[in-house]
Amino acid sequence: QTSEEILHHLQNIVDFGKHVMKQFFGENYVHHGEIIQLPLDFVRQLCLKIQPERPESRCDKDMDTLSGYAMCLPNLTRLQTYRFVEHRPILCIEIKPKCGFIPFSSHVSQEIKHKVCRYCMHQHLKVANGKWKRPSKYCPLDLFSGNKQRMHFALKSLLQEAQNNLKIFKVNNDQECLSDWNELARHLKPFFFPSNGLVSGPHCTRTIVKELIHVITMTLLSSTDACRAGDMKTVPISQGRSYCEASAFNKELLRNGKHKLESSGLPRGCLLYKTLQAQMLDMLDIEGLYPLYNRVEQYLEEFPEERSTLQIDGPYNEAFYEKLLDLSTEDDGTIAFALTKVQQYRIAMTAKDCSIMIALSPCLQDECSEQRPVVLASKSRFTFSVSVLDLDLKPYESIPHQYKLDGKIVNYYLKNVQAKDDPVMSSLFKENEDCTLVLHKV
Repeated sequence: QTSEEILHHLQNIVDFGKHVMKQFFGENYVHHGEIIQLPLDFVRQLCLKIQPERPESRCDKDMDTLSGYAMCLPNLTRLQTYRFVEHRPILCIEIKPKCGFIPFSSHVSQEIKHKVCRYCMHQHLKVANGKWKRPSKYCPLDLFSGNKQRMHFALKSLLQEAQNNLKIFKVNNDQECLSDWNELARHLKPFFFPSNGLVSGPHCTRTIVKELIHVITMTLLSSTDACRAGDMKTVPISQGRSYCEASAFNKELLRNGKHKLESSGLPRGCLLYKTLQAQMLDMLDIEGLYPLYNRVEQYLEEFPEERSTLQIDGPYNEAFYEKLLDLSTEDDGTIAFALTKVQQYRIAMTAKDCSIMIALSPCLQDECSEQRPVVLASKSRFTFSVSVLDLDLKPYESIPHQYKLDGKIVNYYLKNVQAKDDPVMSSLFKENEDCTLVLHKV
């Protein structure tokens, strides 16, 4: 790409965050950044410097060393909601929650999609393809339930089998591979139990992990943004089933003779609620959306000059956002209806793949003013900020891939999991608290 094309692409990312995603999530949660110019020699040196530090899976992605343009973004491992000199350590947790609802669209062709969530089905295909050694017990519907018991179970599952959905950053410390929860507890003890006590042992480990899960839950349920999520008429969450039949939490309930999952609901101001609302712009499911995508494609083949008028590649401005507010699902056969649903689906896919960053810093009681959000643990208190990142709009061109992938996921699940007993899943219910976590150097 030319320098002008790179600049245009970066400007689209900034505008999309500023004019669209801030409307969904609120001012305090979205940090859209700004475009800056860098000397090319600096960029080349930076590329060489970071190459040895990059994970092998990312080395096929090249850094742009030719355009001289970059995006400047805040360090979200630091507290964002207010400005003060940080003199205490920072603990940061990044969570990629994934899709938090079951499709409710009548276009769904396989009944299993109305019962088992996409994440739980996809786990089996990923294990079969060798991406992960074993499936995770994490189910997004448990995290998005608002029920603290289910949320605690979801977070504990992420700690046990983090995959790509959880990272913990301990600022200013060397990266260390943690072989088990005892190592994790050793690093976290000064945050949760600053005075001597709970020195060591399995009870100490369980207590500290429990404290961590409690604090993460309370920050996820908090609201640190007074701004309402734009003028968006919310999609009724009740349209979808509130639990996933494949959830390990659900299976434990059934095993204990209980048949109903409690869903407390999310506070309207919290980031999880706003994330779920954006995700639920996928009202038709990919099966209902794909024919509309083809309608747009056919129209563009006949009238290629209309691509810019339809704002498929931007600009992502207020006018683009306004078109997203139409939540009707009655197809009138027009290109306008098809395009609106396609753009809403792209927003939903972005929200399904975003990450939530929680920065925590211990504070003394006399330091915690009313202006700072605070969450309490048993023996300590934390001031915190919550942010959302990875909000680049999903490409229009990726829709055919999503359609094919959806078919692969569902077909594999029906053939290899639902059709027979799954020994991998059954083994997950054995009591096992081994995990591998990495503290990432910041």
